[in-house]
Amino acid sequence: MSKKGFYTKNLHSDRSDNPEHGVLHKPIHPSVAYGYEDARHLAEVFQGKRAGYNYGRQLNPTVTALQNKITTMEDGIASVAFATGMAAIASSLLSLLKAGDHIVSSAFLFGNTNSFFNTLERLGIEVTFVDATEARFVESALQENTRLVFVETIANPVTQIADLQAIGQLCQLKGLIYFVDNTMTSPHLFLPKQVGASLIINSLTKVIGGHGNALGGVVTDTGLYDWSSFENIHQTYRAENTKLWGITQIKKKGLRDMGASMSPEAAHHLAVGSETLPMRMDRACSNAMVLAEFCEQHEKIKCVYYPGLSKHPQHERARQLFKNFGAIFSIDLANDVDCFDVLNKMETIISSSNLGDNRTLAIPVAHTIYYEMGEQRRASMGIADSMIRFSVGIEEIEDLLDDFNKALA
Repeated sequence: MSKKGFYTKNLHSDRSDNPEHGVLHKPIHPSVAYGYEDARHLAEVFQGKRAGYNYGRQLNPTVTALQNKITTMEDGIASVAFATGMAAIASSLLSLLKAGDHIVSSAFLFGNTNSFFNTLERLGIEVTFVDATEARFVESALQENTRLVFVETIANPVTQIADLQAIGQLCQLKGLIYFVDNTMTSPHLFLPKQVGASLIINSLTKVIGGHGNALGGVVTDTGLYDWSSFENIHQTYRAENTKLWGITQIKKKGLRDMGASMSPEAAHHLAVGSETLPMRMDRACSNAMVLAEFCEQHEKIKCVYYPGLSKHPQHERARQLFKNFGAIFSIDLANDVDCFDVLNKMETIISSSNLGDNRTLAIPVAHTIYYEMGEQRRASMGIADSMIRFSVGIEEIEDLLDDFNKALA
């Protein structure tokens, strides 16, 4: 099915594994344990010599089907799913890094990822935050002990876009792991493998799941990184196929040791939700563009942050890299306008902290998800107290515009 389109491959991926009874969706398998008539086969599964399932914390048939679906979406070689997007990031980095290592990260970063990176520093893993919109800043931060570069495709909430292509070339030249968070674009809008990404993170809770009814995260190995040159791979995981060393260690250490496993029920919800990703994302992006253009002309809005606008600093980069400009945008209100008053006057748009839902959601950024960062760090990221972030859904655009008109009247 490799020559078929995105829609077709995604819709029919479960069937490629000949699911039981001819079902069209992989069923939910709630079992934690798996029995074997031949105990030798059980031992061989534990040792990685035989395909199979040993314990639900590490493997589950429903979760495996979702992992295969995401691997196909991202044109990767293997994926490992976790209970949340943050579990995927934390488990991957804790599995691959050790005290004394150094990573370079975009400074324009999701608040929880930033918080986790602060935790890494307390564990002896050094983190340098840079303006990743220019690769030269990443290069200037590299050290002898640098192991990895971490960026997001579209930053939340100010929508800066990393210099993805040039950073990928830099990582390839220096032999560094290039870890790209594709959550804000999704594999429908952008394939990080095309810019040389080694590992890709997607928060499945967001646009891939799309319905706000299940938590999940996944890391995908693109097959581009030479793991034989990475000294932190444990001897146990140095099998014949060197391309799988990294993802195997993430799976073994991240799931077996840390235990942030995805439930089969969540995997089922996310897999079914992913089937409509292209249609949902296209409509949400179209709505976001109209709303951003409306806000750009409104007298009570001081600034609009959306890559689809020609005034956006990385508009041309977004146009070249992405199929569309994404479904999030943020605004800074005029000085005499209160963000809470605006949000409270909206009827269709919901005040909520999630992203990528079918419904349009809005949140006062500085007072909620970035509050713990402190005023100084927020200012360095371009987050003002008046900022509202919108995650645009698939409602009729007339209803969304009506909400904006009433709230800003």
